[in-house]
Amino acid sequence: MEKIISGKELSKTIRADVKSKVEQLTEKYKRVPHLAVVLVGEDPASKSYVKAKERACKKALMDSTVIIKDEEISEQDLLDIIEKLNANPTVDGILVQLPLPDHIDEDKIIDSIKLEKDVDGFHPLNLAYMHLGRKAIYPATPKGIMTMIHSKGIDVKGKKALVIGRSNIVGKPVAMLLLSEHATVTIAHSRTKNLKEECLASDIIVAAVGRPKMVTADMVKEGAVIIDVGVNRVNGKLVGDVDFEQVKEKASYITPVPGGVGPMTITSLLENTLECFERRMQND
Repeated sequence: MEKIISGKELSKTIRADVKSKVEQLTEKYKRVPHLAVVLVGEDPASKSYVKAKERACKKALMDSTVIIKDEEISEQDLLDIIEKLNANPTVDGILVQLPLPDHIDEDKIIDSIKLEKDVDGFHPLNLAYMHLGRKAIYPATPKGIMTMIHSKGIDVKGKKALVIGRSNIVGKPVAMLLLSEHATVTIAHSRTKNLKEECLASDIIVAAVGRPKMVTADMVKEGAVIIDVGVNRVNGKLVGDVDFEQVKEKASYITPVPGGVGPMTITSLLENTLECFERRMQND
């Protein structure tokens, strides 16, 4: 049995399906989905992510606009850009690449994005709808994680799931999505005592803290499902939050780094853009 959940391979299948749906909807509505991405500053990781999103849109036959601004841009000028994108009827999705410079209030920027164009799923109302179990745009990384779990037919119902990390981008949303599928969920963080014991008691572990190889083989029980969200650079090499080579011997399923959750994040973003487009077209 293949125990590695390859986000790279799964993405190929899903992106082909997205491309096919784009072709059908373009024929129906006489317009292609359009994603607008705003990048502030010169952060290398952010620039790389934005380039990858641009390439993915092109391959999926979607339009993409990338707006690049100097990191000295004022908060008001950035809000003005978002307001123009909100008002643009040909823009279906808006994404502001995080993190933003310190002088800009990220919450204020996220709140300013029109709910129906919030492809990142970070708008407070989208997050609230998700928590309430109502129809929502899910944040891309948590959505990708759940898609990977589903791809292997893993039933999380009744399982003990441990999420290591409590960020608003990954930790909290993925915990809520696991809970919505009837897992018993624990969220661990930097102040959690006896993390090893928490891990050993868990059927599913989602590691999302940004600490290289912090989850080791002695922390994982036989047959656990391991989802590694971490992306850390050690001696020029990308590694996850999980000691992959050692832990894979005990896991029933495990995601690699690179080639695991990362590609699924962009794939989920494409799905979200398509969903926003279709909703807008149906409501027009």
